[in-house]
Parts: sequence; C-alpha cells; structure tokens
Amino acid sequence: MVETVALTLSEKHGQTPLDPDEAAQLIPKHIAVQEALDEWEQANIQRAVEWLGRQRNSQVLTIAFCLALHKRMFDRTWRWAGKFRQSDKNIGCEWTQVPTRLQQLLDNTAYQLANKVHSIDEATARFHHQLVFIHPFANGNGRHARLMTDCLRKRERVGAFTWGANLVKIGEVRQRYIDALREADRGDIQPLLSFATS
Repeated sequence: MVETVALTLSEKHGQTPLDPDEAAQLIPKHIAVQEALDEWEQANIQRAVEWLGRQRNSQVLTIAFCLALHKRMFDRTWRWAGKFRQSDKNIGCEWTQVPTRLQQLLDNTAYQLANKVHSIDEATARFHHQLVFIHPFANGNGRHARLMTDCLRKRERVGAFTWGANLVKIGEVRQRYIDALREADRGDIQPLLSFATS
C-alpha cells in the first residue's frame, strides 16, 4: 500500500504558484518533493512529444489543439491537465478572459503568418510570448508555449527553436528566458527572439 504524502513544492523563480485546490489535484500520490515532481512531469512531457511525432497535419492554431497538447503533457500528473485555469495568477489575463484572449491570439497569428507580417522567427517568437502572457493553465504554461511554438514552426516547415538549453532547472539560462519575456512584455521582442534562436 502506498502512503499518501503532502506535496512540498519549492517555487522556482518565474514559476506560477499553484493554489491549494490545484496542488491537491496531483495524480501520483507518492510524490512528495519538487524534484520528484519535476522528473515525473518531464516523463509525462516526453510521452507528449512522442505523441506529437505520430500526428499528421495538426491544426495547431486551434483551441482544441492547445488544450489537447497541454492534456497530453500533464495527463498523468494533474487532474486539471488540458483545462483552462479557474483562478487568477501572478501573471496572465483574468481567468474568465482566457478563452477569448487565446482565440484572438490564434486568429491573429494565423493572419500574420498568412500575410507575412513578420519573419517566421519573429512571428513565432511573438506567438510564444503572447501565449505565455495569457497564461491559459494553472501551471506548465512556459513548457506548453514552447512546445506549441515548436509545433507551429514544424507546420510552417522550419526547425524548432533551440530555447537556449534546459529551462526546467533554476540557473542562468532560465533567468535569461524570464528576462527576455519581461522585455517582450515591455514591447521589445528582440531579446526573446535572440534567446529562442541561441
């Protein structure tokens, strides 16, 4: 019999904190510390990447795909995987606006790509920033937005961004990513574009 232990989360710099109701929806009850959760989530995300490899002609710029991808990334970890957040966070629009703001982003991105408003690199970097800015989910938004962006780039027949390196761990690379997102919040997309292609 597996003993259920309360999860002790150590909040990473730049990470969205979970409220108690969200944290209580952890599926693997044997996980008690952040490091074990990180490993479990990474294995869940790897299964999502394998699922993506089997997909053909995905309609990336749809709410259905956005939700399905998040669900695949976290379906063995969180009961709220693939569902829009139901509370306000330290980042993002009001939770009640998430579906509308997300649909606007998807439509705007489709228009920008079809009309070549920006280069493909800039258009997809802007898409990534805005998806993180909306923050559709309780957690996993950065990882989800990076994978969504890479799916979009694949659809556009260009390679995935390099994203600097492993952003899961706290460190200089993760800080550069967060700083670049903050610059994009202030209207300067170039640091994020440089980071994504570094």
